[in-house]
Amino acid sequence: MILTDSRAGLRPRHIAQGEFAVGAPDGQAITTILGSCVATCLHDPGARVGGMNHFLLPDCCVDGLHPASFGVNAMELLINALIKEGAVRSRLQAKVFGGARMIAGLSDIGTRNANFVLDFLRCEDIPCVAHSLGGALARRIMFWPGDGRARQRLLGRTGIVEEPPERSEGNGVELF
Repeated sequence: MILTDSRAGLRPRHIAQGEFAVGAPDGQAITTILGSCVATCLHDPGARVGGMNHFLLPDCCVDGLHPASFGVNAMELLINALIKEGAVRSRLQAKVFGGARMIAGLSDIGTRNANFVLDFLRCEDIPCVAHSLGGALARRIMFWPGDGRARQRLLGRTGIVEEPPERSEGNGVELF
């Protein structure tokens, strides 16, 4: 199913891990799909501009990943882009989503991402007016940057195998 912004007649702009997008009134909606990643939607109601980022990890550096894949870089890049578009930092409001625990038994990166973004917003005096963090389901997020509306749709289980399937007895031949 393709979601569209019916008011503007535009298809939404999809962002992936390590990306961000900004927009203004009557512009394109921004959408993303999250698991353990976090998306922050920032909006300045006075300037009627907003944007969304999508980050993979709260901190550290991994070769081959864009700097915007990490929380602090993703947040600063989004804030700076919004200021460039006329936003005033003191008027920014946040809505944050994601941080799910997608695979049992592995480290809980989703909780680390969620804690990072809430701490960052608190330290930067940016009010978080809404959030949906944690759980075990992926989310599809749609954000309208001009008026700051956000919509979340929880997605069903993705069929990730949490335990290896049982071995069946065969003829003793193992194929790679």
